[in-house]
Amino acid sequence: MSIQVVILAAGMGTRLARPLPKPLTQLRDGRSIMQQQFDNLETAFGGDFRTTIVVGFKLEAIIERFPTATFVYNEFYDQTNTAKSLLKALRASGDGGVLWLNGDVVFHKDVLSRVKPLIEADQSFVVVNTAKVSEEEVKYSLTPDGYVSELSKQVVDGLGEAVGINFVSSTDKDALIARLEEVSDSDYFERGIELAIERDSLKFKTVDITDLFAVEIDFDEDLQRANEFF
Repeated sequence: MSIQVVILAAGMGTRLARPLPKPLTQLRDGRSIMQQQFDNLETAFGGDFRTTIVVGFKLEAIIERFPTATFVYNEFYDQTNTAKSLLKALRASGDGGVLWLNGDVVFHKDVLSRVKPLIEADQSFVVVNTAKVSEEEVKYSLTPDGYVSELSKQVVDGLGEAVGINFVSSTDKDALIARLEEVSDSDYFERGIELAIERDSLKFKTVDITDLFAVEIDFDEDLQRANEFF
């Protein structure tokens, strides 16, 4: 079965302040952020994946550049956060687990090769980086048996940061959908994961990619870091 991939690209990207959707921001090598994501997916999975992009802000620009993808429209893109975008995508997905990426993540091509065994095992996971723990980033803590216990910007003494690449298994997906329905419009999808862990006993592993490059592009300095990588 083809791997189901979701890219969250509905937001306005106000912090980076570009005229086009942030995933279309050009990198130094000439590709857009989203194009390097597609290239990395192709490297890891060959043709064995199908992609759904959640669009909103200036959706036509994304649709015309990636015509082979499937699209889900978040008509409330200016009023909701990533929880509701992911909810729409998961509702539209077929049977099986779903790998999802924030549309502003630039990352080393080997990241997806590292997570591939967990996808094949249908094990939910969150990709993390333990090199630094910034106050403004989504952080995590672990249970004694090594699964995610907390996942938010408010985690105290977090062990690392979530990168913005995640997977929900086929058996966990319905519970996550239900919790995403419950959270507020302003919540990030991580709040849905936290509730599913707390109330449905979902088990998300962490995949540490500290040795590989990954950065979410929120500000110009993030873009500069990404361009130094290429």
